Amino acid sequence: MITFLQIDTTAVAVQALDQIAPKAELSVIDIVFSGGMVGQIIMSVIFIMLFFAIYLYFERLLAINAASKIDSNFMNNIKLNIMNGKIESAKILCAHTNSPVARLIEKGISRIGKPLADIHTAIENAGKLEIYKLEKNVSMLATISGAGPMTGFLGTVVGMVIAFHKMAESGNNKIEMSTLSEGIYTAMMTTVVGLIVGIIAYVGYNHLVTKTDKIVNQMEANVVEFLDLLNEPT
Repeated sequence: MITFLQIDTTAVAVQALDQIAPKAELSVIDIVFSGGMVGQIIMSVIFIMLFFAIYLYFERLLAINAASKIDSNFMNNIKLNIMNGKIESAKILCAHTNSPVARLIEKGISRIGKPLADIHTAIENAGKLEIYKLEKNVSMLATISGAGPMTGFLGTVVGMVIAFHKMAESGNNKIEMSTLSEGIYTAMMTTVVGLIVGIIAYVGYNHLVTKTDKIVNQMEANVVEFLDLLNEPT
């Protein structure tokens, strides 16, 4: 009798465990895109912003790093060529050096013989063009750093509207959490992802601005050195 009771108890326990089946865990993608059609559209827009932010950051980073590379002996070689009257050799050296500094110095060398003010103006105008090339599309990162969180907040407002609409449709009936989950997911996840995109774009923008400023300072230092060379008494 005791044996039968033990068998029955074991069978009941096994049956109870079978009934309590573990719920399938949601993946990150399922959680992110579980906010209904409106939430999915807003989330897709945010992820497009993230893609462009990452692309723009690395594209500009590679361009800025390439622009910052210059031979440490470049200005010394330019100085020696100019002092020895080898203007064409100095031009060739600048032409073979692919950097903003070399292009500015080449612009100045091409104006040698004219008043120093004209040379300075020509270099300054060329410098503005080089800075524009360095800062190209960087402002887009600043735009995304603000647009990302704002789009996420839009999703929050839309999600809350959906949730309250579900509550209004239920009337006096009991409201189940499952009916509100779509709006809640939209409200929460769009805000989180939007803030993440904004932070990434903001940090990337400031990093690029810092690296660009270093190159601009390098350009200014080399231009001043070149102008001082031209201003030296012969």
